[in-house]
Amino acid sequence: MLPVGPKPIMEHLLDWLKGWGITDVVVSTGYLGKMLQEYFGTGSEWGTKITYATSPHPLGTAGQLKAAESKIRGRFVCLYGDQLLDFDLAKAIDFHAAKKATATMVLMKYSTELKYGFMDTDREGRLLKWREKPTISGFINVGCYVMEKSFLKHISPGRVYEMNDAFKEAKAGGARIYAVKVKGTFLDIGDRKSFKDANELYTRNLSQGGARRK
Repeated sequence: MLPVGPKPIMEHLLDWLKGWGITDVVVSTGYLGKMLQEYFGTGSEWGTKITYATSPHPLGTAGQLKAAESKIRGRFVCLYGDQLLDFDLAKAIDFHAAKKATATMVLMKYSTELKYGFMDTDREGRLLKWREKPTISGFINVGCYVMEKSFLKHISPGRVYEMNDAFKEAKAGGARIYAVKVKGTFLDIGDRKSFKDANELYTRNLSQGGARRK
């Protein structure tokens, strides 16, 4: 419910999903979930159909997903509710279908500069190399997945279960697990700086007349 510009984060996510033709949404809630239901209701104001899956206590990212199992009918897109995303979702869905995957994780390239210097030494303690505040880069999970309902069988019901636990169980159980690399925008709004960055990005895009692509 944190506002980015004039709208809460989840409203941005609903708009983004609708832009890709996804209008049937299940929202998994727990503590203070009633606030979401009071604000979004059935979703009709946003041209979507929203149903709610409520758990009595926190269950972790995968545990909350398991709690919504009865409301999921088939293939679905899973998103975390504390982020902003913009990328070619159709590419991820098409990739998932082509691979006949059980679950597909969306990845984006990420780079960061470490705040400390790294020192390389030999066994005798001689300094070999001083790498001052090196930049590291790689592909990160942006908290968006394309999944088959069968993936949920790898999540234990009623237990605290994180998504990495579910993926490990699925792989161990022989499920077809893939990852697709995309280009786009990802903002995890987990602290004050990222919240400030998200609002600045929204303002910048608005001033540039950015439009959502379909």
